[in-house]
Amino acid sequence: MKLTFLGAAGTVTGSKYLIEANGARILIDCGLFQGFKQLRLRNWAPLPVDPKSIDAVVLTHAHIDHSGYLPLFVKNGFKGPVYSTEATRDLCALLLPDSGFLQEKDAEYANKRGFSKHHPALPLYTLSDANASLERFSPKAFEQQVEVAKGWSARFLTAGHIMGAAVVELVHGGVKMVFSGDLGRPGSATMLDPAAVSHADYLVVESTYGNRAHDKRDPEKVLEDVITRTTQRGGTVIIPSFAVGRAQTLLYHIERLKSSGRIGPVPVFLDSPMAINASKIFCAHLKDHRLSAKQCRQACEVARYVRDAEESKSLTVDPMPKIIISASGMATGGRVVHHLKHYAPDPKNTILFAGFQAGGTRGAAMVAGADEVKIHGSYFPVRAEVEILSMLSAHADGEEVLAWLRNFKAPPKMTYITHGEPTGSDALRHSIEEELGWPCWVPDYREEVDLR
Repeated sequence: MKLTFLGAAGTVTGSKYLIEANGARILIDCGLFQGFKQLRLRNWAPLPVDPKSIDAVVLTHAHIDHSGYLPLFVKNGFKGPVYSTEATRDLCALLLPDSGFLQEKDAEYANKRGFSKHHPALPLYTLSDANASLERFSPKAFEQQVEVAKGWSARFLTAGHIMGAAVVELVHGGVKMVFSGDLGRPGSATMLDPAAVSHADYLVVESTYGNRAHDKRDPEKVLEDVITRTTQRGGTVIIPSFAVGRAQTLLYHIERLKSSGRIGPVPVFLDSPMAINASKIFCAHLKDHRLSAKQCRQACEVARYVRDAEESKSLTVDPMPKIIISASGMATGGRVVHHLKHYAPDPKNTILFAGFQAGGTRGAAMVAGADEVKIHGSYFPVRAEVEILSMLSAHADGEEVLAWLRNFKAPPKMTYITHGEPTGSDALRHSIEEELGWPCWVPDYREEVDLR
């Protein structure tokens, strides 16, 4: 049995793990690389494995760094099933076509403005490619044992990260492999706790926050303070948000603040068609999170939905203090970058990030104190206040990952630490070795290991 790390090694994006044994090949996750240019270029390079040779893809969840390569994978010849949870399938039906559409639009905009080094600029894949990939999906319920290839069975367990997120158990010939996917946090206001796992022969675990502990402050108190001081000086709060999961959590907390009178009548706009649709899916999958139908409805009704592009543009010229929640979460694309052009140069405003910012993204640069950011080929000054709600992260931090690992009754033969920047992965390796006494390894990109 062989395991190859085709992504999420040395970085938090591009999740892809290839498992091979007895002539069968299974890909766990099929994500896009994001962030630094040298990572993004990997999306354009041929995979070291022919998509036609893969029997099945198993997705841990719908985020683009775990699912976003699927349209290209199918376009390049993959013919097998894509196994996921039901909510993951529904979310991918939003995320993947949106990704293809945005890539087409970005290429069109680059050609129109002439700022691309490629002539013509081309999309990695199209809306049509994304829609075609959705036909490969075969959704399964949590806890259901399913044969994903001859001699291979898989089971989805709750990961708690976003709707439908799963820890994947993969079994072949009596050998059990467990892939944590992105682990959620215990005690989340909106998401379920990650399911306890007691046994694995081999474990692949994420390390996004392997070297950090989350801010213990009350997110509603921080939100209240940021919104109040920004609106009092006549400014607008721009929240770059992941459309799936984070946007719904933000709406929940903002609704609680408004209903209790803690932030006054400041208007709230959800300026992301994908986040709007994701909110509907959130309310349709009540078993995948903690909120009741009433709480879902109240959270979604706190914001005015902005679907039309012209209405989105009108928000940038309206001087009224307001809250705009808009994708993308790391400010890498989408409508939020147009808002940043207008609002980031004004010190009255606040740019409020709501989660992990991968290296090489605009979000990471702004959180680190950049005084200007490049958008659509031009530089824009950053004079607005910049804050981050790190406590709203949907990833378990280092101590929370260790607490989840302590559910194992015996150490795996080997624990592979992935999906983290090098400092985060190595810090988690050190913690696992020192505190649990387990053998573990931080693999390199495209490293192959034999599982005996």
